[in-house]
Amino acid sequence: MSKLRYTQLRISHLLLQLVLVSFTSHALAEKDEPKFIPGTTKVTAEEVLDLATEISDLIIVDSRIHADRKQGYIEGSVSLPDLETNCASLAGIIPRKISPVLFYCNGIKCGRSVIASKIALGCGYKNIYWFRGGFSEWQGKKYPFVKE
Repeated sequence: MSKLRYTQLRISHLLLQLVLVSFTSHALAEKDEPKFIPGTTKVTAEEVLDLATEISDLIIVDSRIHADRKQGYIEGSVSLPDLETNCASLAGIIPRKISPVLFYCNGIKCGRSVIASKIALGCGYKNIYWFRGGFSEWQGKKYPFVKE
């Protein structure tokens, strides 16, 4: 193989690596969930505490899978993984379409609360709060939680 051909192959290989690294970085960035969900109110951990104090009938839905919930969960939350969330399962825990409901999951890289919130919106629920920081923000603030 000539030096020229070897150099061309090497350059092609390096360009391919750059493209793959760029694509992978973009794909990883895409995993960060949206900064907001139209139709919901995004809240922080502090605002979750305020809501729980101010709204006595607030329903807090933990959208994580059962294995994640075993690591701990916000006290009073109801377990309804996103994979089990549909209009019927929501109706079983949320009495009215205007009932205040808050969805959370593991944190900003977890899409389960995004999915559950969007399903709730599609089912006609109107008073939805989304805790984007989720359980990782809750733990980071050293707020109390229940662990099985």
